[in-house]
Amino acid sequence: MVFTSPIVDLKTQRYDRQLRLWATTGQTALEQASLCLLHATSTGCEVLKNLVLSGIGHVTVVDGQAVREQDMQTNFFLEPASIGKPKAKAVIELLQELNEDVTMTSVIKTPTELIHHEPTFFESFNIIIAANIGEKDGETLALLCERLQKTLILVKSKGLVGVFRVQSPEHAVVIETHPENPVDLRLGSPFSQLTAFANSFDLSRLDQSDHGHVPFVILILQAVASWKKEHNNEEPKSYSQRNEIKDLIRKSMRTVDEENFEEAISNIWRLASSSSNIPSDILNIFEDPACINITRGSQPFWIIAKAIRNFVEKEGEGQLPLPGKLPDMKSDTANYVALQKVYQQKAQKDLAVVKHHVQAILSQIESPLDSIPTEMIESFCKNASHAKVIRYRSIEEERITAPLSDKIVSWLENEDNMSYYLVYRAADVFHTKYGRWPGCQSGDSKEDVTLLKDAVESVMGTMQLPENKFNDLLQSSAVEKAMINYVRFADRETANLAALIGGLVSQEAIKLITHQYIPINNTCVFNGITSTSSVFEL
Repeated sequence: MVFTSPIVDLKTQRYDRQLRLWATTGQTALEQASLCLLHATSTGCEVLKNLVLSGIGHVTVVDGQAVREQDMQTNFFLEPASIGKPKAKAVIELLQELNEDVTMTSVIKTPTELIHHEPTFFESFNIIIAANIGEKDGETLALLCERLQKTLILVKSKGLVGVFRVQSPEHAVVIETHPENPVDLRLGSPFSQLTAFANSFDLSRLDQSDHGHVPFVILILQAVASWKKEHNNEEPKSYSQRNEIKDLIRKSMRTVDEENFEEAISNIWRLASSSSNIPSDILNIFEDPACINITRGSQPFWIIAKAIRNFVEKEGEGQLPLPGKLPDMKSDTANYVALQKVYQQKAQKDLAVVKHHVQAILSQIESPLDSIPTEMIESFCKNASHAKVIRYRSIEEERITAPLSDKIVSWLENEDNMSYYLVYRAADVFHTKYGRWPGCQSGDSKEDVTLLKDAVESVMGTMQLPENKFNDLLQSSAVEKAMINYVRFADRETANLAALIGGLVSQEAIKLITHQYIPINNTCVFNGITSTSSVFEL
């Protein structure tokens, strides 16, 4: 007899490991994405390396400079033969070798020129990543991206400290968040089919082998039913009551090594009310005006959210659609498959009801009934209890119209990494005033530290910090240390930190493109000196 292995296409072979992370839906979103990198810095190229290897659809690199000898010291995507060539074109030649399926183009212009004189250039991109761009250019680009509804990531990396800031359209909606514990077994509020299935087991008549292979779900439900008979049909709500159910399960064990009973005891926590109630984040989504007031311009996410809300209020009887997933457990094949079928049938029934609600809403707003794919509805139903909506503050709000003064004071007092955010912004002010970056000139660096401190004071003034805190924060050891270190970095990137920041930024880009996992909100500082990172919602 000849055994043949299943034929796997080349794309699946190439992307096998990442398909296990974000599945074909995420990979398709990635392959359809178009990204623009402004400035082919070491960090920017490291971001592209990760995204090109992941199979992003289209990449455009914008840089108006020619390659210098010093550029090759930290940028692995430049070689001696590249010196004198346009940097954008040179890095693409080596990046393209990583993945021939990615379409890559170069634009030999300065980002400043495009931002201020050719704003329509950015309309075709899903996401723009700007590396080591000046503050004024960054603020103008942020306003442009906000108007065009584009995702923008500003990233700066010098020496051993990097900072990046995410600005995304009003709603960064994440359906698949991949939580650590995604299984919803409804043990605290079992549906009728599950209760009937559990009641079909007579543990007293099973032989030893079958007794040791009853799924823990059945053991818990039967123990709860026995407990309720002795307590006027009340639900076990307290910790002590759940411990009583544990004791009932222990007493039902025939031998000390029945793993299925041990699993049942370890999963009693699933009876807690918090494990069966609708999470507060989901309730907030249901009460969001975007969910309540559906129009023809509503995003599919909100239409499905409204449909699930209708399901919860009607057919679901206060419960979200059942995901229909089962964890691994001690059981024989027949019992496990039968239990799995019970959950899957209920999940399919709930999905059909939600689809009906979606079509009813689409009909009300006079949109095509097939305008929302079934796969999207199914994905939402499976992950409904872990959906997230993130609203990013704009960079204009952060820096100009509504700085979070009180939070900034608290962070500066308690988070040393916040000082680097402050110093990075001050370095932009320094560059605007003197036409160079702090520490880039040889000689005594003390003068640059003094000038940088003046810039820090200027930035703090724009943050509207309270007067009684201002001088103490300016003179703090954390801010002083951050200024000295920044000047020591001498306007140079380091290969190791560029690779690390590149990994962090590309990871956030993938989250935003695929709408999976939970992206940061909104600023991240990585300090390679202390090996710490901090996230600030500025």
